[in-house]
Amino acid sequence: MTAPKILAVDDDELSLLMLENLLADAGFAPLTAVSGAQALALLEREHVDLLISDLIMEGMNGLELLDRVRERYPNVPVIVVTARGSVESAVEAMRRGAYDYLAKPFNPEVLRITLQRALDYHHVVRENEQITGLLRERFTFQSIVTVNPAMKKLLELAARVAAARQTTVAIYGESGSGKEVLARAIHFAGKGLPAGFVAVNCAAVPEHLLESELFGHVRGAFTGADRDREGKFSLARGGTLLLDEIGDMPLPLQAKLLRVLQERVFEKIGSNTPISTDCRVIVATNRNLADMVAAGRFREDLYHRINVFPLVIPPLRERTDDIPLLCEHVLDQLRQHLGKPLPGISQKAMDAMLAHGWPGNVRELRNCLERAAILTDGELIRPEHLGFGAAGAPARETSAGPAPDTVQYALALPVDQLSLHALTERIMAITLERCGGNKSRAAQLLRIDRKAFYRG
Repeated sequence: MTAPKILAVDDDELSLLMLENLLADAGFAPLTAVSGAQALALLEREHVDLLISDLIMEGMNGLELLDRVRERYPNVPVIVVTARGSVESAVEAMRRGAYDYLAKPFNPEVLRITLQRALDYHHVVRENEQITGLLRERFTFQSIVTVNPAMKKLLELAARVAAARQTTVAIYGESGSGKEVLARAIHFAGKGLPAGFVAVNCAAVPEHLLESELFGHVRGAFTGADRDREGKFSLARGGTLLLDEIGDMPLPLQAKLLRVLQERVFEKIGSNTPISTDCRVIVATNRNLADMVAAGRFREDLYHRINVFPLVIPPLRERTDDIPLLCEHVLDQLRQHLGKPLPGISQKAMDAMLAHGWPGNVRELRNCLERAAILTDGELIRPEHLGFGAAGAPARETSAGPAPDTVQYALALPVDQLSLHALTERIMAITLERCGGNKSRAAQLLRIDRKAFYRG
């Protein structure tokens, strides 16, 4: 394991030498600088895990160096050192972003523990930032694959409402159409954190437990309530609560939900203490709530309260222009998930997919392609791999003769970069990717010399 690099800065060369030896003895890899300017120059060319600097230095003092480092290298933790016996300047340094401070003379064990604690803390912070970044990248409006005009308009509307945290959003769409994916995109676009997204499927929770699931309960509220329990409204504080399948919520509970949305307060079961709620509420359903209102199965006042900003996701059968793009997107994911080359989809299979009704929408498409990817072995996906037949049986061939299989490429280039050479390079790159980096296999599919993949 590589020792963490610690940059020590002090204009007193004897103190710097002593600190360097202490750092080396503690198992760190020390770098040294005798001035703030030298430290900044070293940071430009060296990766540093932590900086420890004296506060009192000639020229650029420790506070000024701290400000520069925080501005240019915000991921490098800084610990300041003072020998004056006063903590005022050290407190000021921590106010400006230093992780901690140490007083001279150093206690070697305190020095080691303080540095390790700072390194561990910033490692966790960076890890969390990376995870949050990956989740934000995965659940963004840009990650929702579409070329369909209706879907693009829908995403524009969703992006607009993302900043309005107090506005209740209603997402309508068939099962598998991506209602939760859209809800998460709205959450992250509103600067929400990963843990701040809480989802409840109202159809999956038994009716007698749903109220406790949403609002929580106090100890002794009912038989079996042996301790206090937080509800989803509490857990979603500062974030987003998704009430999926809102049409399945019992009528008595709908009245309580209406009060929460209107007054932004609720009580736990067994308690009269009002608790304020501060979360965005998104509801989703595959039902026609207006028809349910007319039939007396959904409260009209709640319907108008949640229908402030409706978003309707069109079913996949109404946006078949997205199917080739979605297929390529899913195959890219399956290549990584399954660790096998997936050259693509034959034209006959693509025709079958375009003609399919997709009652399960995007979820069904993904499951269909995952099944096909498992069944294929370095070959194009054919209709029989899709399982469109009854009871999961292979789909029957409907054409009179066995037409030769073809492969489909989705190419998109900026107009100013469009050329035959650019298109050729893109086709080669896509084919190589589909073949899992196997140049021989890609060259065989394209009927070109393998050496073509090595040419600049």
